[in-house]
Amino acid sequence: MTKPINFEQLKASFIEHRGDPNKPPDASIAIPVNAQGDLETVLGLLADIAQYRGTHTFEVLLAINNYPEHQEPAEVEFFRSMGIVVESIPSVRRSDEIVSFSARMAGIRAARTDHLLLFDADCRIPNSTALIDWYIDHLHNGTKLAYTHVGYYELKRDLFVYVRIIIHHSVRWVKRELLGIPTARGSNYAANRTKMLYFYGQGFLSDDFNVGPTFKAHGLPIQYSGKRQLVVLTSGRVFSGGWRKLVRYWLYRLRYHLKMLPVGSDVRGRRIWTEEENVRIVKKP
Repeated sequence: MTKPINFEQLKASFIEHRGDPNKPPDASIAIPVNAQGDLETVLGLLADIAQYRGTHTFEVLLAINNYPEHQEPAEVEFFRSMGIVVESIPSVRRSDEIVSFSARMAGIRAARTDHLLLFDADCRIPNSTALIDWYIDHLHNGTKLAYTHVGYYELKRDLFVYVRIIIHHSVRWVKRELLGIPTARGSNYAANRTKMLYFYGQGFLSDDFNVGPTFKAHGLPIQYSGKRQLVVLTSGRVFSGGWRKLVRYWLYRLRYHLKMLPVGSDVRGRRIWTEEENVRIVKKP
């Protein structure tokens, strides 16, 4: 997954996938990019997207953020030269929401279609043709939220790390299959742009974890697939071993899911647990 990237081919692919510039594309692929660490990492994901061989057209949009004012990264113009739409913002931080979600919303606002495919910069897509076609077809047929299985790459060969991944997937399965709560996550889902902007404006969304419960609470059509050909991989480099970290992770998952299990008609004001910052309060509008 680390083979050299041919940038001329990459540019040609994005121009081709965009289609007629005088017509709106079939979908928008929006990716938040942290300028402090993702400008090179995102190239792997872009190379995967460029391998698309289907018939749909789409724009690729990067929301580049987290850099000093008036010091826009040189990579911004490089990405634009490849036919990629770039929304460049020094800081997207808001006191009442997770910063990665704030960056995602910046990309969503800049999208030119109502059909969003949302990934993180460190994702890899083994079969971009199957995944992009599946997402776009469902969105065009009325689905408002769709997501597929997320796996990992670059996992450390450590028993504790493997146990942690098993806990993660087991909890998500129980939540999705037994409790009926959508488990769409930031690194891989597709959504209707109008609904995302509406729920965000109403104060329902401050983290990707809010998206599934919010769409479900409002009775919107949701699709999930666990098919192998539709899997998206996200980096597992941050996972480390040891009993202490494993116990801390288990407690974090338990506390978060106990807090988020109720899904009522009004999900505003719910607390959001994250691994980095224990509690975030979603402000009510």
